[in-house]
Amino acid sequence: MTAGARQGDAAQRSSTPQGERAALDPTDTAGLLDRQHRVLELLAGGADRSEVLGAVTLALEELIPGSRCSVLVLDPARGTLHHGAAPSLPAAYSAAIDGLRIGDDAGSCGTAAYRDEAVVAEDIAHDARWDRYRAVALPHGLGSCWSSPIRGHDGVLGTFAVYHARPHRPDERERRLVARFTDLAAVALEHDRLYGALAESEERFRRAFEDNAVGMALTDLGGRFLKVNDALAAMVGHPATELLAGDLAAVLRPEDRAGARLLLRGLAAGTAPSEPLEACLVRGDGRTVQAALTASVVGAGSSRYVSLNVVDVTARQAAQRDRAARREAELAARVAEDASRAKSEMLSTLSHELRTPLQAIIGFSELLGTLDLPPTRREAALGHIDAAARHVLDLVGDVLDLARLEARALPLAPGTVDLAALVHEVLELLEPVAARRGIRMGTDLPTAGGPTACADPRRVRQVLINLVTNGMRHNHVDGWVRVEARVADGVVLAVSDGGPGIPPALVHRLFEPFAQLDGAAADDAGGTGLGLALVRGLVEAMAGTVTVESAPGEGTTATVRLPRAAAREDIADVAVPADPGVRSGRG
Repeated sequence: MTAGARQGDAAQRSSTPQGERAALDPTDTAGLLDRQHRVLELLAGGADRSEVLGAVTLALEELIPGSRCSVLVLDPARGTLHHGAAPSLPAAYSAAIDGLRIGDDAGSCGTAAYRDEAVVAEDIAHDARWDRYRAVALPHGLGSCWSSPIRGHDGVLGTFAVYHARPHRPDERERRLVARFTDLAAVALEHDRLYGALAESEERFRRAFEDNAVGMALTDLGGRFLKVNDALAAMVGHPATELLAGDLAAVLRPEDRAGARLLLRGLAAGTAPSEPLEACLVRGDGRTVQAALTASVVGAGSSRYVSLNVVDVTARQAAQRDRAARREAELAARVAEDASRAKSEMLSTLSHELRTPLQAIIGFSELLGTLDLPPTRREAALGHIDAAARHVLDLVGDVLDLARLEARALPLAPGTVDLAALVHEVLELLEPVAARRGIRMGTDLPTAGGPTACADPRRVRQVLINLVTNGMRHNHVDGWVRVEARVADGVVLAVSDGGPGIPPALVHRLFEPFAQLDGAAADDAGGTGLGLALVRGLVEAMAGTVTVESAPGEGTTATVRLPRAAAREDIADVAVPADPGVRSGRG
């Protein structure tokens, strides 16, 4: 804007006579009110924007003789003005300025929108702001242009321009009239923007609702259908008109209706469901459809509705069931293969374990039958036969016990076991074996009156013998074994030894039948290989647990936990089977 133009505007504002600022006369007021009423009726009747803005500009032209008015609408994203209404301006001129970019020298309208203030060009032929547009305006008989910004809540919406054929300077009456009609144009543009956005939103919702492949419905808070889309009608096999005569419960199985009622009550109370409602829809032909229903409340106050999405999950659930069945079949096959392999390995190992002592028995029997041996050698041969026979007997007994455990057929005779007395009995029984190996055994328990467990005394004795024997067998020369018992969340029986220990990575193999840990074979002194497998099975059959803690160079501690006699619960006559995947190795 040039200095001369600014001075012209300032001079016009300062030279306006005080009397011209008076209110509109009664005739203007009546005419203004009448025309405002007509415009508001158009708005209320839903007339489009161009019709309303055309009525606004024509109304002002009626009140300002010789004027021609226009409204341009601002595109804020592009910074351009576009045709809104100009009923009396030449169409060629309106087309020429459509898309006018706003700026400080963009004629009256472009400058007014840019600066957000009224711009008066009394003489277009000499106003510098019209330099780029003068050649467009003058041939159409436009000599002056006064433009005012149309302001909305979010800034400038457009411009309201008043043209005259000759140079013209607006008076106070014209300014007041233009101010009123500019406000009316603002109402029309705000109304169009608001209801245009609402119409656009409604159209998007309509398309998303009607064209959606997912079943959708609007219901009242009681579940009565108000609107359904074609996808839902096809899913349930009922025409939309039929669905609109009923409610959600009518398309659900009777057993699923209570869940739907709870869903609707929760929505009415303001509680959003945490997950979809799984329900079964009943089609018109009697078939059922597995569906997932998600719902939310739309609207507010007394105008609240339920937006319902219904997804057919029949195929998905069938696929999930098929995958689950395949997984179960694969797991069963792997378990069967593992069991078969373990059985084969156990039979192979068992045959080897039986063959060695049987060969000894056969060999020494042939020796006794074919040779006349001295008494000392004869006695030694008989001793070897007896030891081998006992080993076979122990091995067969252990295998039978394991079989009974796995078949849940091991008989138990629960009673009260004095662990202190039992520990002393087992230590005395094994003392000769310990003495031959140079093993020191001990306990701090009294000879009687120690902690009492609720268990089968014979089986607890069998467990303790296995654990103590294991501690002696896998120990150093002149090593030690200690047995303790205490009350702690039941009754705890602990057998510790000062042996070489076991790497933590191998501890889990202790309960595998016949498994030989690295370095254990050299130290093995004749165990059956089933001791710890039996220990675990027997302890678990008596509602207890067994664990082993060990580390190289720190020895090993086996801990058995059994129920206390004071808090005894009945133990079933049929034992719980041992976990087939956790067995023994040191026995």
